[in-house]
Amino acid sequence: MNLLTTPDLSHGLLELFNPPGLYDPSANGYSHVAVVRLPARVIHVAGQGGEDAQGRLSPSFEDQVGQALDNLQTALRSAQASLADVTRLRILVVGHDEDRLGIIAHQVRRRWPNRAAPTCTLIPVPRLALDGMLFEIEAEAYAA
Repeated sequence: MNLLTTPDLSHGLLELFNPPGLYDPSANGYSHVAVVRLPARVIHVAGQGGEDAQGRLSPSFEDQVGQALDNLQTALRSAQASLADVTRLRILVVGHDEDRLGIIAHQVRRRWPNRAAPTCTLIPVPRLALDGMLFEIEAEAYAA
């Protein structure tokens, strides 16, 4: 089994891996399976868009992805958690194509550089909640 564990995860609650028989999704910034050992605090983070703290939204897809991931980190920190605790991402993308997938994968690999990325489902959508919003990410995390 191609185990991609999270060595920097001190609480040992999370194991991420890609089993034999499935393609290796690492280049696209996710893992196939997450195993969580309970008891743990379960943290659900609502969809985070690319708006800054003042509600401004860049027209750039790449900027929105970066800001949304920053927002996700801020939300996790507020719950005494980090990206290392995330087991599942759900990503919504307006106008999805291979270029946008590459931008997302690059940003995810930057945020999870030396460990397996969480499981992830990317869903192309025709529109998001706000005019000009192109990217939204929600997360589930487990922390001690």
